[in-house]
Amino acid sequence: MPSLRIALANVEIPKSPEDSVARAERTVRAAAEAGARIVCFPEAYVPGYPWPPHSRKPVTAKFLAAAHERIARVAGESRIHVVLGTERYVSDKPRLTVLVLGPDGELVGHQDKVQLDPDEDATYEPGTGRRLFDVDGVRFGITICHEGFRYPETVRWAVRNGAQLVFHPHYNEAEPGSFQPTEFADPRNSFHEKAFLCRAAENACYFAAVNCASPGSPTTSAVVRPDGTLLDFQPYGKPGLLICDIDPAAASPLLAQRLRTGL
Repeated sequence: MPSLRIALANVEIPKSPEDSVARAERTVRAAAEAGARIVCFPEAYVPGYPWPPHSRKPVTAKFLAAAHERIARVAGESRIHVVLGTERYVSDKPRLTVLVLGPDGELVGHQDKVQLDPDEDATYEPGTGRRLFDVDGVRFGITICHEGFRYPETVRWAVRNGAQLVFHPHYNEAEPGSFQPTEFADPRNSFHEKAFLCRAAENACYFAAVNCASPGSPTTSAVVRPDGTLLDFQPYGKPGLLICDIDPAAASPLLAQRLRTGL
């Protein structure tokens, strides 16, 4: 099986919903120019994650539909798959979701965030169910932020069902006085980047985590090999694309499929 070039959009936190769309359009084009077949964005990049100290008014379903249409148009023009952290309305309360677009600009589907962080309950409703997607014959799953950090079964499900690659769009920004890493998975840092290594090794899959670029961020964007070793990471706080070539044949569902329930 040939290698697959993926891009993680380690982009700056958008200044406004409109700014998030414009930045996403530029990034999709840049990823395609770099030869990537797929580009993944952080959690809720469009319209921007409403987490303190940032404040953002809720956006309408009409705004989201127009934003998704603009980005889909660029995906089609650039002939690239897009995994976009965003929001969508199914009822009167939005969901955190990931929109998957094909290289023809058509909507492939959504993966909603099922396991919300307790702090998100007041703003969002949880989704239901999980699904897989394909890029050039490579099957991939998606686990969103809190899910990938604290619910290993979200990755295990994907691999048990054939995923060789799992994307982890998340949002993580420095808190006042927090440790500011310069090396990946520094022992002095929080557990979060160690979770990247664990999710890959315990399931023998590629794990691709993507965060926004911000000063002092406790996590960065990184790709971990199926054996749990780091393939590459983006320098902390540096905006840009992390481009990696992965070997899908190195992934195996054997460990994930050996899971026995009822123990």
